[in-house]
Amino acid sequence: MECRYQVVVVGIGPGSPDYVLPVVSRTIAQARVLVGSKRALDTFAAGGQATRIIDKDINGVLDFIEEQLASQDVVVMVSGDPGFYSMLVAVRKRFAPESITVIPGISSVQMAFARVAEVWQDAALISMHGRTAADEVLRYRPGHKLGILTDTQHNPACISRILLAFGWPEAAHVWLCANLSYDNEVVAAMTLAEAAETPGFEHSVMVVKA
Repeated sequence: MECRYQVVVVGIGPGSPDYVLPVVSRTIAQARVLVGSKRALDTFAAGGQATRIIDKDINGVLDFIEEQLASQDVVVMVSGDPGFYSMLVAVRKRFAPESITVIPGISSVQMAFARVAEVWQDAALISMHGRTAADEVLRYRPGHKLGILTDTQHNPACISRILLAFGWPEAAHVWLCANLSYDNEVVAAMTLAEAAETPGFEHSVMVVKA
């Protein structure tokens, strides 16, 4: 679909307003229509803005955006950076590229690597949040490094056992990073063997280094 108005997809970073780019803050403040998770809307939405929560009914969210685009721009807030496993995938399937403006944000994976003072230019960045990863990416090789988004099913303990089965050494370095940028942020360092026995951290970033 082509139109004169824009779907503006903005990355709001890992969560805390401290890690939102100024251009994103201005765009959100000036928005007449704001779409995002309940948490994002609770944090950033102001009075007078039309809002729509991103829920499991993705087609319904896209229908709402399309209806609003008949008369105005729509700002869509996504956590982290729009280019890394976000609502941008669905937006691109519905709307023409020329109708989409993307403003980047700080991804949780980027922040996790920063927290442990590791570069991520040589890491394989994957999501196991609601999906699986290719065997070749998970298979151990010397010097391999991973940044992984986790979920309830593929939590760090589960992922660690998978990596061990793919030949990773038990002594490989692991950092479990949860609630990044918030007051209750946790960054826990351990071995891969220890991570395989560690509960919790369902929605976190897992950094693994051989």
